[in-house]
Amino acid sequence: MARHLVTSALPYINGVKHLGNLVGSLLPADVYARYLRERGHEVLFICATDEHGTPAELAAREADLPVPEYCRRQHEAQKAVYDGFRLTFDHFGRSSSTANRELTQHFAHRMAANGYLAERVVKQVYSPADGRFLPDRYVVGTCPHCGYEAARGDQCENCTRLLDPTELINPRSAVSGSTDLEIRDSHHLFFEQSKLAPRLREWITSRERWPVLTTSIALKWLDEGLEDRGVTRDLSWGVPVDRDGFEGKVFYVWFDAPIEYIGATREWAELEPGRDWESWWYDAGDMRYTQFMAKDNIPFHTIWFPGMQMATGEPWKLADYIKGVNWLTYYGGKFSTSRKHGVFTDAALEILPSDTWRYFLVANMPESDDVSFTWELLAAQCNKDLADTLGNLVNRVLAFGAKRFGTAVPEGGEPGEAEHELGARIAALVAEYEQHLEQMQFRKAAHALRSLWAEANAYLGIKLPWTAVKTDPADAALAVRTAMNLIALFGPLSRPLIPDTAARIDAIFDTGEGDTPAPWPTAEQARALDALRPGTPFTVPPVLFRKITPEDVAEWRERFGAQD
Repeated sequence: MARHLVTSALPYINGVKHLGNLVGSLLPADVYARYLRERGHEVLFICATDEHGTPAELAAREADLPVPEYCRRQHEAQKAVYDGFRLTFDHFGRSSSTANRELTQHFAHRMAANGYLAERVVKQVYSPADGRFLPDRYVVGTCPHCGYEAARGDQCENCTRLLDPTELINPRSAVSGSTDLEIRDSHHLFFEQSKLAPRLREWITSRERWPVLTTSIALKWLDEGLEDRGVTRDLSWGVPVDRDGFEGKVFYVWFDAPIEYIGATREWAELEPGRDWESWWYDAGDMRYTQFMAKDNIPFHTIWFPGMQMATGEPWKLADYIKGVNWLTYYGGKFSTSRKHGVFTDAALEILPSDTWRYFLVANMPESDDVSFTWELLAAQCNKDLADTLGNLVNRVLAFGAKRFGTAVPEGGEPGEAEHELGARIAALVAEYEQHLEQMQFRKAAHALRSLWAEANAYLGIKLPWTAVKTDPADAALAVRTAMNLIALFGPLSRPLIPDTAARIDAIFDTGEGDTPAPWPTAEQARALDALRPGTPFTVPPVLFRKITPEDVAEWRERFGAQD
């Protein structure tokens, strides 16, 4: 079995994230990591909170807390939410860790030694009202490229273009709101990534079967010409620049943030003796590395971070596959942490179980285009797929079986043509489902899983055991036994998407294996549908999914500000 390193884009520290952030990187990474583990691979799933930069300082100021304490609290709050969504990180670290500070400074020294970091005097925004330089996000204004009026000084949230604060039109201080700004000289380090353009292009074009979204954004940046970017800031919160003449400066948040993938791996290794972090990152040719991120993060992971790795001259592991995801919108408008627009993950868990959200978001993942979230779509799809197709199937089969044949899997007759044809269709769908998960085509995977549930319902629609029991009890028992085997099959198959429900399904049948979950089915098991032997005890569980009512939709529309 192969080794797999999986990382999702680091959620920023300034508050609990919205559903768009979850579906853009964290959730697909978890589904993929879960699937790989089910298939027996060794998996290391790494993430962390991104804690440096001006937004952290601004948020801490607003909360009237010291920045380190603010970040500590927010890290714990975010981790609690991700635990609620059953994200299975092997380690959820912090970019403010000692490991990341040391690695960031190491990267800078190596890049400088190889001629990729240069000292330059730059014009920078200074605010007399604040008595300080205003780096990147401390300046807001109008984007010179798209006209967005709330662009930040480092990147326009609307068109995703990287910016310098001096480029903004009608700039103002994000701290005081003052428009009385001056341009003064300041010394900074620049990453001369333009030198790496040919090497980056060769690397990107050599990657196999990357999503068009990922490669098109990366090549667009290269085609437009790479600009050298400043990697230091006049801030107190961040990784200190350990270089003479740079006292009081820190590294740019986008310099140390991607290094935290490595830093968090080192944090993970330090938790228990015997763990080795370097084998996952340094000269790690025997390991496959997959990254997950929304499209606004693609340039930093296809150009910026791999360029930094190359610039060190050391054999750091480059990504083998980058899964880029488009945006989930809220009734056509953007989810936004800074503007508090849309559904946030902590509130989402207050109103519906995590599995409902996981299934809906995977089934509607914005892989090829942006997708608009609406409460009406959520209700219609989850009621149909989860409550009716899966939930009703489980409860009616088990309740009928218990009533007519007792609380053990019935014997019934021998499988006939209907069962053999069903087995062939199930085996084909399982293979299709696996292929979609292997290829990280998550919407297609959710469709294949639902098709498996639908096949069970279609089979019962043909066999009609509740009617057949009156004239042919053996055939009715065969149909119930077959349907129960299908339900048992759905337990492991559903784990990547809806793990809590899968665990409840696993617990229905007492197979004598104790708490050991059923293994992922082989093709033969999927075709035979006979893993549950007659006489296996079972229990009838409570309803798996409650239906979402029109009253729920009306309440949530009002609470979360939905607009047509």
